[in-house]
Amino acid sequence: MSEVSDSDTPLMTTFKIILNGKPVSIGTVGQAYRFITNLSSVEWMEFRSLHEDAVGSLRSAAGNAMLTVQATNALRVLFGRAKLL
Repeated sequence: MSEVSDSDTPLMTTFKIILNGKPVSIGTVGQAYRFITNLSSVEWMEFRSLHEDAVGSLRSAAGNAMLTVQATNALRVLFGRAKLL
């Protein structure tokens, strides 16, 4: 996979997040990757380690769909700590 952000590999769940009053659904590796990398790094500063884990897991899952469980779990932890869920 050349670009993680283009990956259509489905996650194990669809995350439904309210961001700035608007619902956002995240159901694929590419959508999740774009969501957590398009926000400013300052916004993830408090959760830096969790953010790095999620980005790494998504990169791995884009190349190997068997790793979507780990990517989904990393996102669940990141979003939970950030109180987005």
